[in-house]
Amino acid sequence: MTDSPDKQDELAGTEQPFVQHLMELRDRLIYSLAGLVVCMVLLAIWPSPSGLIDLIAAPIRAHMPPGAKLIAVGVFSPFFVPLKVLMMAAVLLALPWLMYQVWAFVAPGLYGHEKRLALPLIFFGSMLAYAGIGFVQFFVLDRMFSFIQRFTPESVAATPDISSYVEAILGLYLAFGVAFQVPIVVVLLARMNLVSIQKLKEFRGYFIVLAFVIAAVLTPPDVVSQLALALPMCLLYEAGIWAAKFFIKHTQAPPEEDAQSAKP
Repeated sequence: MTDSPDKQDELAGTEQPFVQHLMELRDRLIYSLAGLVVCMVLLAIWPSPSGLIDLIAAPIRAHMPPGAKLIAVGVFSPFFVPLKVLMMAAVLLALPWLMYQVWAFVAPGLYGHEKRLALPLIFFGSMLAYAGIGFVQFFVLDRMFSFIQRFTPESVAATPDISSYVEAILGLYLAFGVAFQVPIVVVLLARMNLVSIQKLKEFRGYFIVLAFVIAAVLTPPDVVSQLALALPMCLLYEAGIWAAKFFIKHTQAPPEEDAQSAKP
């Protein structure tokens, strides 16, 4: 007995030669690079590299003496540091476009229920990365520098080097942007049947310890930044468990797809 058209494997006949996959990958890389270049040009026009430096330097300058500025020790720092910040800002601005290119490359090989899972995860993953970076910029840095300032002797003038400051800040952006992906990881683990919801709940206590260990490794050695990373990770873990229940319920494969995917 042959399967009816509505019960046939929806991926049947979509196989492509290896060379065609390479060409598709090439096109997606070109599109990604083009989007990145466009974002760099837009950011170079406004707010400009200097404006981006002023933005990320605002939290520490708020705790420096009036009129004090960051210094550039390296000979080429005034050129390379703004360029580095411009490139990082362009990657962040182009993140949804870059994620879309990844999605467009893998989408032809996904079932319908897998596509219903992938698109929301790509969207929320980008938003969580933005949330993590915004959390650093508008909350963590001000509290962190305020805490550090209390331990700075009056005889010491805190005038950090712009290069070391930018490296430290970009490291925090990356740490929080990645750490805020905890719900995405939890959803994927549960949806791929690698870990059950019950096991995730039982692992809650261990994850709290793990979150504080990760925060101690990824953040500067101050209590404020470590707590600012560990506590949101714990909350996001709980959010991930809730989201996993929702995604498992609404992205289940139809019975015919389960049967097709189970065939050797």
